[in-house]
Amino acid sequence: MNILLIGASSAIATAVARRYAAHQSGLFLIARDGSRLAPQKQDLTIRGAARVGTHELDLLSNEEHEAAINAAIQFFDEGDIDLVLICHGSLPDQEAAEQDFDLARREIDINGLSVISLLTRLAPHFKKQGHGLLAVVTSVAGDRGRQPNFVYGAAKALVSTYLQGLRGKLLPYGVDVLDIRPGLVDSPMTQQFDKGFLWSSPELVARKIEKAVGRKKHTVYIPGYWRLIMAVVRLIPEAVFKRLKF
Repeated sequence: MNILLIGASSAIATAVARRYAAHQSGLFLIARDGSRLAPQKQDLTIRGAARVGTHELDLLSNEEHEAAINAAIQFFDEGDIDLVLICHGSLPDQEAAEQDFDLARREIDINGLSVISLLTRLAPHFKKQGHGLLAVVTSVAGDRGRQPNFVYGAAKALVSTYLQGLRGKLLPYGVDVLDIRPGLVDSPMTQQFDKGFLWSSPELVARKIEKAVGRKKHTVYIPGYWRLIMAVVRLIPEAVFKRLKF
């Protein structure tokens, strides 16, 4: 299995890569921090990956996305890519983003527009090869605009809506599109928060992602109880919801 991981140094992507390395998959890693790619490549090779390629990319440089994807295609000897997992992002300071449009725009670029840029370039390749799965880690935060994180949530909602439309467009070509919506994940991105019983480890999320990929799901909440939680949140009347600060 040939797998392209974008945002490969994130906690979730690292855990996913290790699972597929154990299955002797071929892996191509794209990440912003090039210094982390060499040790990650060594780790995955030791864990059994058939081969591992790397590419450093500033994901905000949309004009460089095409070259990065082409590098992955060439690494697999112009062969097919069976799975793409897009797993990059940042968690903004909501209060700061409300007061600084440039900061808000940057966070929406990172969490939303850069993902769409990548998908715009990946979709034609997948149409041509006639199979494969495009998977994107979004968030339950995109289900509704909550006061503590609506800039982040807006970017994730943008991606989820885009994925829904793209899923229909790619259906006739035999290409699947997976929207992965984790809840609270204990990772470096959330290190400033106190952790409780609703928090999950990157390893648990990775295990659920692998399962969803195998079943060709279209939308998956991780863990599954977040589907119920967010269904309740979506049912709260706006007259009440606008007063909630959770």
